[in-house]
Order: sequence, then C-alpha cells, then structure tokens
Amino acid sequence: MPFLGQDWRSPGWRWIKTEDGWKRCESFSPELEDENSQLNNNISHAVILTDDEEEEIYRTEDCEFAAKKRKKEHFWNNTKSQCFYSEKWIYVHKESTRERHGYCTLGEAFNRLDFSSAIQDIRRFNYVVKLLQLIAKSQLTSLSGAAQKNYFNILDKIVRKVLEDQHNPRLIKDLLQDLSSTLCILIRGVGKSVLVGNINIWICRLETILTWQQQLKNLQMNKQVNNGLTLSDLPLHMLNNILYRFSDGWDIIMLGQVTPTLYMLSEDRQLWKKLCQYHFAEKQFCRHLILSEKGHIDWKLMYFALQKCYPIKEQYGDTLQFCRHCSILFWKDTGHPCTANDPDTCFMPVSPQHFIDLFKF
Repeated sequence: MPFLGQDWRSPGWRWIKTEDGWKRCESFSPELEDENSQLNNNISHAVILTDDEEEEIYRTEDCEFAAKKRKKEHFWNNTKSQCFYSEKWIYVHKESTRERHGYCTLGEAFNRLDFSSAIQDIRRFNYVVKLLQLIAKSQLTSLSGAAQKNYFNILDKIVRKVLEDQHNPRLIKDLLQDLSSTLCILIRGVGKSVLVGNINIWICRLETILTWQQQLKNLQMNKQVNNGLTLSDLPLHMLNNILYRFSDGWDIIMLGQVTPTLYMLSEDRQLWKKLCQYHFAEKQFCRHLILSEKGHIDWKLMYFALQKCYPIKEQYGDTLQFCRHCSILFWKDTGHPCTANDPDTCFMPVSPQHFIDLFKF
C-alpha cells in the first residue's frame, strides 16, 4: 500500500510565498535556516501569563503552526531573501491540455524571465525599457499583484541605474511619462477598472514616479576630464560616418548639440533622407510630403511626422527568443531544454510588442 503523506497530491517540492508570488525552493540558504531555527526556539520558549499569574506553555501543534506563520511573514517582508526560479525560460501555452492545465499569463512570464538581471546587460537595457513602456500604456491592469510589485521593483532599479551611470535618461523619462499618465487615468476611474491593491498604494506609487521624474529632470551630466583624443578631434568623414550609424532621430539631434561641427553635420538633408528610407516605405512618403521654403523635401520634418503615424524599426543588442518547436520563451544565453534536431532553426527573436501579443487571448 503506498504511503500517503499529509497532502497526498504534493509532488514533493517545498513552496514559499515571496514578494513575486509562490516560489518553488529546493533548499533554503544557511542564513535563512539559522533564522528559522531561531524563530522556532523563540516560539518554543514562549509562555502566556494568565490573570492568576499561571504560566501555560503552547502545545506542540500550536508551536508548529505559529512557527510556520512567522516563517511565511518573514519571507514575505524580507525582500532580500527571495528565491528565484532556477530556469530562466517559460512554456507559453494558451489553453489547457492533458499534460498542462490552465494557461500562461503576461504576469507569469514577466516574473519568470528575470528582467531584473537583464537591465544590468547594456545589450538588453533598451529592450526591457521598451517592454515596460508598452506594459505601462495598455497592459498594467492585466498584471497580477505579484507581477505589479515586480514591475515597480524593476523600474526602481532602472531609475537608480540611470541616476548612477547617466545612461539613456531620455528613454526613462518617456517611460515614466507614459506610466504616470496611465496611473492618473486609472486612479480617477477607480471602480471602473481593475486595480490590484488598495487605492492608497497606487497613489503612493504615483508620488514615487513624480519623485523619479524630478530626480531625472535635475540630473546633471558629469563632465569627463580627458587629456587624450576627443570626439571633436576626429576628421569630418569619421564624424559623418558615426551619425549615419544612428537609427533614432533624437540621438542625432542630441549629438548635434555637442559642437557646432556636429550640428552642421546633423542637419544634412541626405542623412535624414537615409533615415526616412530606413524606417518607412515610399508609399508613406507620398502621404506626408513636407516641403521647405526653397521647394525641397524637408526630410527632417518628414521623419518626425512619419514617426507619429507609423511605427519605426526597432534595433536591440539582444532580445528574448521564442522556440517554435517547444513553444518556450527564453534568453538566448541561458537557453532552454530543446528537443528539436536542429534547435537554431526553431528560434525566432521576439520584439517587445510581440512579447505582449503572445499573451493576448
């Protein structure tokens, strides 16, 4: 006869409740074990004094229950003691099957794919920021409570990183602007839309966003002292070649503000024409022709006019990958247990918008 434990349905894993939701934990760290044993010792020696000043010791079952409750509260409140998934990939299934019940949500994928570590990689930074911006615009209320907490924790790390290394503050300003606009609409329409958590929590988050915006507004770029070769010392053809490497018009404008020479090169009509041809089709040009006073096409104004009407091509150093054979979403450097004969032919890059679309039902 098989042995049946307290919960015969249990697969044998130990689960704990953390800030990001329920996590499977195979073994606790020594520090946490010491803290847990200390909690048990403290509770086992606890006494209750009655009005008659008689001491009653907790029963063994009460001690165990209290210890478990204290452990759960300890893990929930201590954000530094999080247990993360060992696998950095997730199976994307949209319907129940005999093998798998339920479906994968955007919040689950957001928690599993370790975006918190991805922002430390400069190749993935812009990708994660763009994904957070798309979620802020339309998918914030579809996240679970744990995923929303994770979202704001990652956002806090991004802001801290930008304030420290002063990398891409413009992207974060756009993200915070979209997020604050969304939160203002949701808070004003409370009761009409789904907001997980107390309204005061969301008001506090909105105030935090406003604080971040003010910090970024007051951000002063550190002037680097360098006695060696500088950007201004490069010949004109090399500076022009650098400008032609940019795929974002705002980056060209920002670089043009550095020196008068770079400003002159950044106003080149041919440069903006190449940029428009890279991002947009010729049919789109015909619908939004903008002529200068001299009768020539103003490609710079054309670029920003077309950008408002059509999406531009996105370039990222590294993106999430989707395996068509296994239906698994993963980072390429961490991989996943693929069963295909030639796995590389099954992989396809996933843009931020495609990531959102994968979880629309």
